[in-house]
Amino acid sequence: MKKIISAKEAASLIKDGSTIMVGGFLSCGVADKIIDELVKTNVKNLTMICNDTSFQDSDKGKLIKNNQVTKVITTHIGTNPVTGEKMHSGQIEVEFYPMGTLVEKIHAKGSGLGGVLTPTGIGTILENGKKIVEIKGKKYIFEEPLGADYAIIYGTKVDKFGNVAFRGTTRNFNTSMATAADTVIVQADELTDCLNPDEVVIPGIFIDYIVNRGID
Repeated sequence: MKKIISAKEAASLIKDGSTIMVGGFLSCGVADKIIDELVKTNVKNLTMICNDTSFQDSDKGKLIKNNQVTKVITTHIGTNPVTGEKMHSGQIEVEFYPMGTLVEKIHAKGSGLGGVLTPTGIGTILENGKKIVEIKGKKYIFEEPLGADYAIIYGTKVDKFGNVAFRGTTRNFNTSMATAADTVIVQADELTDCLNPDEVVIPGIFIDYIVNRGID
């Protein structure tokens, strides 16, 4: 059985200077209740790893707007003008990766690999400062694994053993991030006693804490 905690308790685990992974594609499959509580804590100097920074008044975007994030590792910020403004003013450092590269860096961490090779970005500024490996005449950028102190992920249904199931595209980055952080917190839309094994996408072994969205 996994420890079931409130969203407030989950947010209190995260301290100044932490690196957090936050699942979701825009506002689809995001642990919004935990993020709302994290905004209330006013924890500072976070590094946030995410597919995007959502919208300025939604979930991940609230952390940006509230000046709690000093670095973002992401694939795009175009839906959140506040992120762009803070990047250009020097308030936030933004490190961009192609989406496939970002998720493979996370996969590498979760799988215990030493890194990944990708041809994406060869001949562009993405290769600046990176190790280039040539195999059979083709060049690849070597990308190191990417992990975090905490992963804040979403689950459509979660059982008390921590097994997680998803509906549709809500799984997005959540499945990869669950394997690549020291502490993983899942927000469950529905908490159940035991999932059907055929439903399980993330095995409970990866989950440390469960937050039931329907309970304060």
